[in-house]
Amino acid sequence: MEVIIRTMQPTEYPLLEEFLYQAIFQRDLENLIPRTEIYKPEVHVYIEDFGQQIEDYCLCAETAGKIVGAVWVRNIEGFGSIDDQTPEFSISLLPEYRGQGIGTALMKQMLAYLKKVEYSKTSLAVQKDNYALQMYQNVGFTIVDENEQEYIMVCFLEELSD
Repeated sequence: MEVIIRTMQPTEYPLLEEFLYQAIFQRDLENLIPRTEIYKPEVHVYIEDFGQQIEDYCLCAETAGKIVGAVWVRNIEGFGSIDDQTPEFSISLLPEYRGQGIGTALMKQMLAYLKKVEYSKTSLAVQKDNYALQMYQNVGFTIVDENEQEYIMVCFLEELSD
């Protein structure tokens, strides 16, 4: 399967609604969290008016003409926010495309982009029992804080090799 990673076009931003839902960690696949969860203000901030802020940037993974994953960043007060200068990372793939290295490839390209445009770091929040935790650590994120349910992670971009 050939996967192309490219900049998501503004006309494709409505797809972020699905990817935001897919980014929600589902502990119980037999009892999925309702889709309406993405409309809660603290969740919807990740995609609301995406593309209107200069810092908004999104890459997507495409295979056979279908967008199967996305990684996006923006400066918001989200679950993984550490300050107002650090873009927060969001990533998800459609379920049938997980575990194939696509997410890692998306993350590495986004980290390279952020480093190129001279950000010093980026952050994210991840549920403590989320299988993606290992992937985040493998690409350079480290745990800097935690609460009852989540780790707050930061990737210091100057520490990444080119």
